[in-house]
Order: sequence, then structure tokens, then C-alpha cells
Amino acid sequence: RAGKVGESQLEYFQILKENSSRMQELVNDLLVVSRIHEGSLPWKQESFSFEELLKDILAEYRPYIQASNIQLQVQGQENLPKLLGDVSQLRHAITNLLENAIRYAQKESQDGAGPKESFIQLRYKKKGRNLLFEIQDNGVGIPKEDQRYIFQKFFRSSNVLRHETQGSGLGLYIAKSIIDRARGAIGFRSKEHEGSTFWFTVPF
Repeated sequence: RAGKVGESQLEYFQILKENSSRMQELVNDLLVVSRIHEGSLPWKQESFSFEELLKDILAEYRPYIQASNIQLQVQGQENLPKLLGDVSQLRHAITNLLENAIRYAQKESQDGAGPKESFIQLRYKKKGRNLLFEIQDNGVGIPKEDQRYIFQKFFRSSNVLRHETQGSGLGLYIAKSIIDRARGAIGFRSKEHEGSTFWFTVPF
């Protein structure tokens, strides 16, 4: 008969679960990248509300944000026109950006004096005929010399590697491919030790 599971065994099972989840995430990302290369990424044109999409995403990710002791702020324009595109693919792009912001949030002050309050701010509004969405964090930021490579496959900046954060290096490449497919644009502003702001536009 099976005995009582000890604390060390529970810790081992938790490590196995986390590694399995990371492997599944990598496999899924590689499948998406393969479809992007083949031009076979599924794309369904439908009308949808960006506000409702973001609300659903935040309902899923808010527990992770709170568990990471990150302050979340959302500033959005009301009564936006509907978007026309693939809602599931746009969701994928937004979650990749949000997961990056959560993963790379600063946990300690630069001078080592103690914990630094982390925040993520989401902003969205109508800009001409486009929706403008921005996600800002006060995390580790991106070194200037790495910024030209940030949307390349498998690229991870040098300071991210120093912080030993997990990631496949595919999230931003996938997000850019999806926004390009939606006839939009994507970019960022960043300074090392001060954080990053990633943005994209997609047409209404």
C-alpha cells in the first residue's frame, strides 16, 4: 500500500509538473512557428470587441499577477468600434506580451536596497482608424545593444539570462507575426533597469 507522501516528494512532483508545463509550452510555440513559416496559420475573420477580449484575458491572468505581487492598472477608452480579425490569434499575441511583462517584472531595486514595487499598466484607445494597445512594466528592461534582435526567433536578451527567467524566446516573434497578419504594426520602447512598453496597432 502506498505510504504518505513526504514534503520532499511533493516538491519533486511540483518540479516535474513545472518542467512538463514548460515543455508543453515550447512544443505549442514551435507548432505555431512552423505554421507561420508554412503560411498555414489558421485565421478566421470575425467581428469582436477588444474590450471583452481583454476582460477575458485578465480574468485568467489576474491570479498570476497577484501571486507575483504586481500592481495591475488598466486605462481604456470606452465604446470602441469592433475589430475584424481572428480573436483567438489576437488573444495569443496579447497573452505573450502579458506573460513577458509578468515574467520580467523587477523584484528588487537596482541598488539592492530591497524589494521594488512592480507594476504593469495596460492602455488602449482609438487612434485614427486603428486600435492602439500598450503594455508597460517597470521590469528589467532591454539593453540597447539587444533591442534590434528582440523580435527574432529564440532571442533572449543578456540581462534576462542573468535573471534566470524561463522562456522559449519565441513569444515576441509569434506576437509580431500575428500582428503583421492582422495588417497592424508592433514595436516597443525600453531602457535597461527601468522597464519596457510594448505596443501594437490593428485596424478596426
